[in-house]
Amino acid sequence: MKTMSAREAKNAFGLMIDTARAEPVLIEKHGRGVVMVISVEEYERLQRKEASKLAAPKETTAEG
Repeated sequence: MKTMSAREAKNAFGLMIDTARAEPVLIEKHGRGVVMVISVEEYERLQRKEASKLAAPKETTAEG
């Protein structure tokens, strides 16, 4: 994962976008992470993963 300051992200916006297409980019402000930039493909993958977790039947345990 690449890390950039907010100033670096602003000044090199195109580079940040290109990097985010290959790997997540953490944007920091005052040394603290505030925003994660990810590609559309990664976002969609995470959405599918979350949707499949919600659709999966829950396991039940038999008491006895």
